[in-house]
Amino acid sequence: MARFNIHEAESGAIGAGAQADILFQLGIMYATGRDCDVDLVAAHKWLNIAAIKGSASAARMRAELAATMTKADIARALREAREWMTMH
Repeated sequence: MARFNIHEAESGAIGAGAQADILFQLGIMYATGRDCDVDLVAAHKWLNIAAIKGSASAARMRAELAATMTKADIARALREAREWMTMH
């Protein structure tokens, strides 16, 4: 995943059609540590946002990931997703 895509997702500058797919890829990137450190909170955040935007795959992956996370980490991820959605 290119850093360019991360910047686009953070800024909200990407088109609606591709947005769920890119957000899903961000979640996978953070979940697996591909081109970054593993960050399960960030992974859950991006998968949650992708699921909200209509990605069924993201919803499934988010549920699998949540099973391995603490309640506190899930709460933090949900809070960060809500904040991102409010700003974008």
